[in-house]
Amino acid sequence: MAIRSGAEYRESLQDGRTVFVAGERLADVTAYPPFRGVIHSLCGLYDLQHERPDDLTYSDENGEHFALSFLPAKSADDVIRRQQADELRAETTFGLMGRMPDFMNAVVTDVALGMRDHPTLDSAYIENLQRYQRDCRANDWCLTHTLVDPQVDRSRGPAEQADPELVLHRVRETDAGIVVRGARMLSTLAPFANELWVGPFYPRRPGEEDYALRFAMPLGTPGLRFLGREPYDLGRGSFDRPLSSRFDEGDALAIFDDVLVPWERVFVAGNLTAYNDLIPSVPGLTFLQAATRGLVKLRFLIGLAARLAEAIGGDSDPHHQLRLGEVAAQVEVLAGALRGGLAEVVDRLRDGTPLRALPALLFVAIPDLQIRAIDVIRRVSGSGLVMTPTEADLDHAEIGPVVERFLQGRAVGGRNRVRLFKLAWDMVGEPFGSRQMLYEWFYAGDPQVNRIRFGSTPEVERYKQMVEPLLI
Repeated sequence: MAIRSGAEYRESLQDGRTVFVAGERLADVTAYPPFRGVIHSLCGLYDLQHERPDDLTYSDENGEHFALSFLPAKSADDVIRRQQADELRAETTFGLMGRMPDFMNAVVTDVALGMRDHPTLDSAYIENLQRYQRDCRANDWCLTHTLVDPQVDRSRGPAEQADPELVLHRVRETDAGIVVRGARMLSTLAPFANELWVGPFYPRRPGEEDYALRFAMPLGTPGLRFLGREPYDLGRGSFDRPLSSRFDEGDALAIFDDVLVPWERVFVAGNLTAYNDLIPSVPGLTFLQAATRGLVKLRFLIGLAARLAEAIGGDSDPHHQLRLGEVAAQVEVLAGALRGGLAEVVDRLRDGTPLRALPALLFVAIPDLQIRAIDVIRRVSGSGLVMTPTEADLDHAEIGPVVERFLQGRAVGGRNRVRLFKLAWDMVGEPFGSRQMLYEWFYAGDPQVNRIRFGSTPEVERYKQMVEPLLI
């Protein structure tokens, strides 16, 4: 199949999967009104590969075209091509879809590269990983993942919970595969994916071998159910909710009711070292995709803040100029760090050099600056964020001209000014925007823990040694 069309992707979602949303079991996710907007956006991403094949695909030795996000990079040119494709696709969604297909494509490719020579992983599991990456590439599947244990009692490990059956675990092994039970979260994009990747997040300790699992399966697998959060696209349309109506990628709890995972789909089953080594072992293609998307989103947020200021004459305010200038300057610094991170990935592929810039970008710098950019939008907009009538008001014969007159901007008509401010409201005030803020802040795990880890890196020890000559 290689690269799919949007129509082929849409058809693939009708696979009998079990998805519950708002107290309803969905017979067909493609027919559920709150899902239509994001499915349309995902179809557009698949169609874009056919419209821009030189930018978004690569060919194998047989001339078959595949998504560039599946390219197993071997050279600097490969890494650069991947990053450029990541940026192009992120720009089509303004950086607002953290789990568009590019992300998981990068994950499975990263893991296949990073774990191919793992010293403790059985060769059969390594071959499973390599084959799965090739299958994902050949079928152009859309993947989601689930990493996090249910948020019940974080002071205890999975086996120490009051109900040890809560967390996803191995129940038994059979000739056909392993049987698993329990739950995982937070499966972003789950209602719209073809495959579920179950991977590690928290390190597992001795005694937790049954919880140290890594595998993949189709969304329609018997015994697998998803409970989706409430959708944010409630049919308000692209004028009143321009972001919610297009990019609400969804999140879900994955529930496993004695699900059989065939051996060929198992990548780790009880090997604590291999389970815990996944993230430290990858070359960094995942980090590169995620940081690229985060930077694209920052540029969108800055552009939105600037457009809002221009619309109401706030661009001449020195306080706004100061805030906007600070954020814009920091984005340029991060763009330079991303270019350095790209070189890091090349070095890591060549000789295993540790990643430094990319984790710092992804875990600390980008989330911090996104919060700052949202604050700039709030400050420049003021009460204009609240005073946003609807498209129906603008279309009303009596009240429409009133809206056009009193809600006009400095050099923009009432309709366009209202449209702009409704875009900003969707970004910072609606459930969609609130979820975006929370999602980015916890994108790479607990932000406080991430900061603490950077304080104890080998680099800090090296910096300390710089002081020594002055203490002699």
